[in-house]
Amino acid sequence: MKKISKKIAVYAGSFDPATYGHIDIIKRAARIFDDVIVAVAHNIDKKPLFSVKERVTMIKKTTHSIPNVKVIDFKGLAVNYVSECGASVLIRGLRAVSDFEYEFQMALTNRKLNEKIETIFLMPNEAYSYLSSTLIKEAASLGADINVFVPGFIAKRLKERLKKK
Repeated sequence: MKKISKKIAVYAGSFDPATYGHIDIIKRAARIFDDVIVAVAHNIDKKPLFSVKERVTMIKKTTHSIPNVKVIDFKGLAVNYVSECGASVLIRGLRAVSDFEYEFQMALTNRKLNEKIETIFLMPNEAYSYLSSTLIKEAASLGADINVFVPGFIAKRLKERLKKK
């Protein structure tokens, strides 16, 4: 009998903070793959507002009802982490055409680094296609109600964090 192996995908990013667009991509990936690992990057170059631990905790709370989703943190290149955890697919979200050029370059670079890893692009629901963590942080800092962009508990934590800055 032929052994059936699980299809594991990794959705890597900074998620600072996770938006409804990110959550939509996670849900879409979870319907396609047996297991989805949401990998929160230690990317200090982006000067994150939330620590890696905080971002992991927020995504875990948001995805707790999706049984085939695991949330972890990682350091280094995403393509290397995908290989290390036994996955063969790297999920990337595309919001708009403006994302494509950068994501395309990254996918081709990752392919050169490890040809066994495939990059798959998923688009969020069009209702979330314009969302970015940067935009949400800016809107929140200017006093906007961001509950339509992120889960309520994330909106609350974001507003609290911005008050401390």
